[in-house]
Amino acid sequence: MPASSVLFPPDLTTLPYPVYLRLNEFATNDRFLSHRHPWGQLSYSASGVMALTIDGRPFLAPPQYGLWTPPDHEHDAHTLQGGRHHSVYIDADYCRDLPAQPCALQLGPILKAILEDFAARGLNVPQTGADRRLTDVLLDQMQLARCSDSYLPASNDPLLSRLLSALQQAPGNNDTLAQWADRLHSTERTLARRFQRELGLSFSEWRQRLKYLTALSMLEQNLSVQHIALDLGYSTASAFIAMFQRLAGVSPDQYRRQHPAQ
Repeated sequence: MPASSVLFPPDLTTLPYPVYLRLNEFATNDRFLSHRHPWGQLSYSASGVMALTIDGRPFLAPPQYGLWTPPDHEHDAHTLQGGRHHSVYIDADYCRDLPAQPCALQLGPILKAILEDFAARGLNVPQTGADRRLTDVLLDQMQLARCSDSYLPASNDPLLSRLLSALQQAPGNNDTLAQWADRLHSTERTLARRFQRELGLSFSEWRQRLKYLTALSMLEQNLSVQHIALDLGYSTASAFIAMFQRLAGVSPDQYRRQHPAQ
């Protein structure tokens, strides 16, 4: 695996076109220094997992997910898992109909196909009228994309932050919400309400996303599916495979073949 490195953002003062696309291959733990720029940025992981900190808040972008950083927002990034990462820089005038705050975007197949098409042809900017129409469609698709606070949102709520931190340290923990409530001197109902209010997810949904992200990193280490399943608290490999396929669209073995370790 290539050594990780500290990376600098592209040396641009203006964009050569209102929609400027880039594709990069990054190693695990590559890091971008904190910076800001007067254009918006969509970060999309075609493979690998990228973590961004935007205005001091953590965001995660697993494969097939996008993170939106509006213009003039301070951000840095590092790769939790190496892979192919697309960046789309969008002129501020074209960001008016896009989210005003950082968020995670559920990208549809049309938008992904446009990014892959430009990458396959080695294009950073449109070359033809057809290309320019594709960038218009890309912007339309971003406007239509479902926007959520983060793929794996965090919280400053004292109760939730303790619970989320404990789960991140032990993703295979399968204690029920009632057990956690007892440990935190709260009630199951109170914790359930705070999950929905603060994170927009249920306890089980948040924990499943954590297991999925952890599995992506473990797959890169060439651990067996059975080993990963047991480490993540699944009683059988088939239960883990079903969860992974539902979220990734492919089985763990198919994902590993499509995204070999860097």
